[in-house]
Amino acid sequence: MGGCSTWAWPELLLLLLGSAWLWVGSAQPTSPGPTHPPGPQLRFRLAGYPRKHNEGRVEVFYNDEWGTICDDDFTLGNAHVLCRHLGFVAATGWAHSAKYGKGVGRIWLDNVNCAGNEKGIGDCKHRGWGNSDCSHEEDAGVVCKDERIPGFKDSNVIETEQSHVEEVRLRPVVSGGRRQLPVTEGIVEVRYKDSWAQICDQGWDSHNSRVVCGMMGFPAEKKVNRNFYKRLKRAARTKGRSPRLGSRLASKSQPKQKRREDVGPKKRLFTERQQLNYRLHSVSCTGTEVHLSLCSFEFYRGNSSAACGSGMPAVVSCVPGPLFATGNAHKKKQRQQQQQQGQPRIRLKGGAKVGEGRVEVLKSSEWGTICDDRWNLQSASVVCRELGFGSAKEALTGARMGQGTGPIHLNEVQCRGTEKSLWNCPFRNITQEDCKHTEDAAVRCNIPYMGYENLIRLAGGRTEFEGRVEVKRGSKWGTVCSDGWTTKEAMVACRQLGLGYSLHAVTETWYWDASNVTEMVMSGVKCAGHEMSLSHCQHHGASLSCRNTGTRFAAGVICSETASDLLLHAPLVQETAYIEDRPLHMLYCAAEENCLASSARLANWPYGHRRLLRFSSQIHNRGRADFRPKAGRHSWVWHECHRHYHSMDIFTHYDILTPNGTKVAEGHKASFCLEDTECEEDVAKRYECANFGEQGITVGCWDLYRHDIDCQWIDITDVKPGNYILQVVINPNFEVAESDFTNNAMKCNCKYDGHRIWVHSCHIGDALSEEANKRFEQYPGQLNNQIS
Repeated sequence: MGGCSTWAWPELLLLLLGSAWLWVGSAQPTSPGPTHPPGPQLRFRLAGYPRKHNEGRVEVFYNDEWGTICDDDFTLGNAHVLCRHLGFVAATGWAHSAKYGKGVGRIWLDNVNCAGNEKGIGDCKHRGWGNSDCSHEEDAGVVCKDERIPGFKDSNVIETEQSHVEEVRLRPVVSGGRRQLPVTEGIVEVRYKDSWAQICDQGWDSHNSRVVCGMMGFPAEKKVNRNFYKRLKRAARTKGRSPRLGSRLASKSQPKQKRREDVGPKKRLFTERQQLNYRLHSVSCTGTEVHLSLCSFEFYRGNSSAACGSGMPAVVSCVPGPLFATGNAHKKKQRQQQQQQGQPRIRLKGGAKVGEGRVEVLKSSEWGTICDDRWNLQSASVVCRELGFGSAKEALTGARMGQGTGPIHLNEVQCRGTEKSLWNCPFRNITQEDCKHTEDAAVRCNIPYMGYENLIRLAGGRTEFEGRVEVKRGSKWGTVCSDGWTTKEAMVACRQLGLGYSLHAVTETWYWDASNVTEMVMSGVKCAGHEMSLSHCQHHGASLSCRNTGTRFAAGVICSETASDLLLHAPLVQETAYIEDRPLHMLYCAAEENCLASSARLANWPYGHRRLLRFSSQIHNRGRADFRPKAGRHSWVWHECHRHYHSMDIFTHYDILTPNGTKVAEGHKASFCLEDTECEEDVAKRYECANFGEQGITVGCWDLYRHDIDCQWIDITDVKPGNYILQVVINPNFEVAESDFTNNAMKCNCKYDGHRIWVHSCHIGDALSEEANKRFEQYPGQLNNQIS
């Protein structure tokens, strides 16, 4: 390996603002890798694959270097101590002989002997740090119990091991009148000793570019016009005046006059005196790697003027996905491609950020999940690129983005990483015994750096997760009007901040008034909930309008890394639906709580009856946090007639709709008792309504409202015979934050003949394909009671 110093281009590449490189917030870094703590401070991680989030090869960070542990004399007691280091409560097993693959670097520990109750691995007997007679074929692994130590940060991740190159960025070299993000083309640079270094492009090919583009959050690479950069190099060597070069796509065959037009003020390049600092050469990737550090390459060492003498810095150009495309022509082309391809057959659900979530696939017109057996970064990367993101940053197992519902379509997916679609990968069809939804696979994808987090901040909160929202408009920071500020707007704010989900949308923030910012700069904010930035939501322009002015009524948020996710068990509605004619003298309490149609007020009380469509509701929490009422016990409302407290005035809406969506009957349910009726195996009940107890629904539990309790009905007294849609919506006003609101509605077809009702085809609102949903909505109705 030839040693080398840095080789200088006398007046190097470019830039646009005077003589500085265009970095200023536009160069796009990857997330920084592990930072190295000084001295003997210990850190632990799980590595290798195939594996799940709670198992793997144990690696220890000691003396500024990651290393492994030998399996000689290894016991379950050792595994207990190591699992606690990793944030799990205990171990259930351990593995020998490098079951999870051979590690690299030092073997730090050998002949470890723990009783199991030690506070740390350093308290156990061993041969001493770095003293080992083992090879990496004897690397030890552990299997931890899938239960986190309370307060321990979630590390349920299968991530890339960035052994040599931890941080990579694209440095743009072409400047427009506006600095646009994302940066899609530039010189590849790697972090080296508190500065940035370049990669020699000798032998550089499209496979290498694909890996770098994936790290930057882009699904594909495109060919770079190297002649453009060669001209820059030649121009830089001539110590004369800086050339004003035009578009890198300008063709030599174009007339001179035309090329002069291209060079106008839109794109100018300047040269500067700068030394190149080459760090890597001979990079060779297969194109399936998720990080440059997984490719083969060599380091330059020492000093030599011959470094990359006949080459130049590696440059890549990437193709952005639909969400991040800039330019109308590019967006139009991608829209046309999407229309030709039809509905996507893969999606992400339940993630707080763009590019993360539980993986769901469409099969036989029904959405379902993927089992996490053998789930790894290669398969996760195919998913990410198919959805228009970069390679996978993390492959998550164990339903860490919440449990799905419906079928589990695929198991043991084994992609090579070159496939265009997950459906091109080998997989095994699921059987009932194979998997449960507690094993749903999920991903976190690399996405382009957009800088949205620099345009928002929180002020005055007790923790980094709460505070008054302040946004940057132009060069000015200011507050946001809280008129119409709901959970949806707060969700977008928390996403933009990178703080997860919104726990509460706060409309009075006088107790967070700890900032000198007093001017309001945004009002009329109305979000759909999926936006990446508040500026993408509807809002007033320059003419602001706010009913309650002043910092007291500025918008605020409380964010959380986890959220609940409520889901109605659709089959139970279908199984339990029936009609009851209930005497009016038994409905006084229901009338008081507005559970009857408005025509009931005109009835001849207490004589006569109301016709009620009754059914049971079983509401599951499939998220990652307990579902709790928005209001605390101090503000619950006591209802004397039914003799119970209401923790939420509106918990569910019940509606009867015509096929064209017109509402002909409605009901609602207040949450007079949110509790854990039943739970999954190994999940303990936490909430019980008796004796003014705490209300809520624990993750993995469900609350059952039986068909025979008051208000668990729709008053259909005034409904004429016909074909209708029964719709049930949980948490309809978005009062409580959830990780996914799209699965809160359930719909059924029903036929009512004036005496009996048939309810069928019940499903969660987003469970079917677009085509199947259209068939459902255009359903012609039942001609008889034979439901096929």
